[in-house]
Amino acid sequence: MGWMADETGLGKTAANYVPLTPLSWLERAKTVFPDLPAVVYGTHRKTYVEYHDRVTRLASALTKLGVNPGDVVATVLPNIPAQAEAHFGIPASGAVLNTINTRLEADTIAYILDHGQAKVVLVDPQFLPALAQAVEIMDGPAPILIEVADDQAGVHAHGHYMEYEALLETGDANFQWIMPEDEWESIALNYTSGTTGRPKGVVYHHRGAYLNAMGQVISWRMTLHPRYLTIVPLFHCNGWCHTWMMPVLGGTVICCRDITAKAIFDAIAEEGVTHFGGAPIVLNTLVNAPAADKRDFDHVVEVFTAGAPPAPATLAKIEPMGFNVTQVYGLTEVYGPATECTWKSKWDPLQGDDRAAIKARQGVAMPIYEHITVVDEKMQQIPMDGTTQGEIIMRGNGVMKGYLKNPDATAEAFAGGYFHTGDIALQHPDSFVQIADRAKDIIISGGENISSVEVEGVLMAHPDVLLCAVVAKPDEKWGEVPCAFVELKDGHQADEADLIGFARERLAGFKTPKKVVFQELPKTSTGKIQKFELRTLAKEL
Repeated sequence: MGWMADETGLGKTAANYVPLTPLSWLERAKTVFPDLPAVVYGTHRKTYVEYHDRVTRLASALTKLGVNPGDVVATVLPNIPAQAEAHFGIPASGAVLNTINTRLEADTIAYILDHGQAKVVLVDPQFLPALAQAVEIMDGPAPILIEVADDQAGVHAHGHYMEYEALLETGDANFQWIMPEDEWESIALNYTSGTTGRPKGVVYHHRGAYLNAMGQVISWRMTLHPRYLTIVPLFHCNGWCHTWMMPVLGGTVICCRDITAKAIFDAIAEEGVTHFGGAPIVLNTLVNAPAADKRDFDHVVEVFTAGAPPAPATLAKIEPMGFNVTQVYGLTEVYGPATECTWKSKWDPLQGDDRAAIKARQGVAMPIYEHITVVDEKMQQIPMDGTTQGEIIMRGNGVMKGYLKNPDATAEAFAGGYFHTGDIALQHPDSFVQIADRAKDIIISGGENISSVEVEGVLMAHPDVLLCAVVAKPDEKWGEVPCAFVELKDGHQADEADLIGFARERLAGFKTPKKVVFQELPKTSTGKIQKFELRTLAKEL
């Protein structure tokens, strides 16, 4: 039987078992890194002691407003210090944080407030009109609104509601944080983009938030005291858990309200930014920034990019500028990034398109996931031959609890003991996953599957193209054909014939776009191109 067979007295006790939560990292940072900068935003510069104090007062003030453990507190805020404070202060009151997308219209905000039953909402004055309208059309009880003025950006409170700083003053600096008794307790509620139907409420637990953040420290090769720029909206998978991660490293959150090339270059040059995450559209903005907006800097900035595969042409241009780009991939349902394109030293000699082709892979599971792979319709492993396609599935501690009040959707997402992503991919012989397309973005032309991502990658290499998206256009003969929507760079003149000819030289005939439309592309708040809008337009062409 062995000497471990008798485990009498070897149970969980207060000494050896504490529920995992990212809240504990800020408690620790207050003592370990008291005078280091925690949050920076223009003239707002708070040390870890001050950050902890503000978070404590927020938690206390919320309980005085009648917020009880398990209640939902929402935010409609850009990436400003109050949004970072909410990530700790709301859970420290025992409540669940619901960061709402700032670009949603009133109808969807009303749905989210009703569905999540938020008790309180912290709101930036810029977004107050949409929120006020949402509250009017809600079915359930209205939440208490707290206005968060942003004097740095000249966005002042209207004075109709209590203001955030006044709220903090009502808080008790000695308030005892309400820590989770069970790490499975909910820490956050995030709503999916809702590209098809109503958004679903994705529930995160303290354990998953802790582990996802900790795993990314390893994946991003981080050491102490990173300086992190908030480009990913903190309402998007809680900023990929990065705000929760910073205190464990004694890092600094550098808030960025408006995502412009100038703001990013200024932050790198003046604040010494070492890391940021962002969609490929952000990289594109930096590559194509006017010379006047660019700044010199003498360190390499580590970038996590996700949301869509970055075009090889973009990667080839941005790396020599001083950015090391790692592609990651994930979904709201898995707290943000779940896979990483882990670089291997044997690839170091690769240059140009060859290097970019590797960097465009979604890669392998991050450390906290047990298994991420690609399977066929019967959930059998596909051949890792670089051509066979299947669906990406995942299991591990960074998967959501499920969808709030939607057991059917939860059961469907978790069928067979894995989370089903709905993303179509192939696997290379080294197991690296590469997305071919969202299932709904694949174009089926005359029975042939066409990856919109592949066609976009070709068009993005054209010197006149700033951005493009390829969707299916109905066709009497072929069923569907590829249709490209293109934004040109300023002062560039390529026409439809130029781009179709350029694509035909590089793609099989059936994959070449049959129509090119020049217009500004509709985008979500996180910089993803809204293909469902373009599909609607393509149907009308």
